[in-house]
Amino acid sequence: MKAELYKRLFRAIFSEDIVSLKKIANTIIQEERNFGHNVLADSLEKISVSERPKSTFFDVKRNETGLSSLPKSKRTDSQLVSYIPREQLKHHMILPSEVEDRLLSIEQEYAARERLKRYNLFPKRKILLYGPPGCGKTLSAERIAWNLGLPLLKVRFDSLLSSYFGESASNLRMVFDYCKNEPVVLLLDECDFIAKSRTTTQDVGEVPRIVNMLLTLLDEYDAPGLVLATTNLKVSLDEALFRRFDDVLEMPIPEKVERKRLLETTLSAIPVSPDVDLDKISEQLNGYSAANIVLIAQRAAKIGILAGCKRVCNENFTKALEESSKF
Repeated sequence: MKAELYKRLFRAIFSEDIVSLKKIANTIIQEERNFGHNVLADSLEKISVSERPKSTFFDVKRNETGLSSLPKSKRTDSQLVSYIPREQLKHHMILPSEVEDRLLSIEQEYAARERLKRYNLFPKRKILLYGPPGCGKTLSAERIAWNLGLPLLKVRFDSLLSSYFGESASNLRMVFDYCKNEPVVLLLDECDFIAKSRTTTQDVGEVPRIVNMLLTLLDEYDAPGLVLATTNLKVSLDEALFRRFDDVLEMPIPEKVERKRLLETTLSAIPVSPDVDLDKISEQLNGYSAANIVLIAQRAAKIGILAGCKRVCNENFTKALEESSKF
């Protein structure tokens, strides 16, 4: 028991895991009480309550989310990631069955990671999602974070990218280092710039450097959470990048079945007139993104409500379609 406790203690110290250190301290106090060393146990308990770490080694500031202080740029002091609160995560999706199955397998594997580890197997933790805008790439990341109960951190490329030599790559490493001690879903949303092919640019400075850093960080990735990258431009990404991901999923434009379900779901709480033929409207929406289909349905409902109608009618949809675009 002592040997195992010492191992836990050393792991917690050298990973600077203050939460685990407190748990180990409580275990030691309880063991001393079990041995009848009540005076010592009381003294240790008093220290654990009254003392506060003074060294920056233990300076782990945690906010209401339970996360330690988010990584910041050393030069500008701006945050390199944004935390998306759980209540803001959208997690209801309508997808083709094959895409839904693959997302579900990612969630199931992560939930069963300890069981898989016994057989020297590991869950998919590095995922690349690609496809046209508005087809559910970012929403998939939110859904995975929601279903797994993990915080979602979105990389802020405006803060991460810098014109200073090597600073962008250094900032990216800082973000990945942070994730080593925090089980989170790290979202590299619209990562086209930092992941573009090294052969399609004449830039000999920051772009190749940050691509190389991303490749290295993905190779080394051994964090307790997941990293998801999204892009609209699969063809321009560095080919070496695809080999670094455990899974690469295409998020396609919705087919007729998904288009109709999107309309039905969006209008589920709003009365719809019998003259509205959702099958016909679904045909008219061929080639539209999922996000835009939802916006059209919402716009039709708003037009009807503002006109004083008790139900959404076909005329409302006609007007909403006239105002819309495919993407």
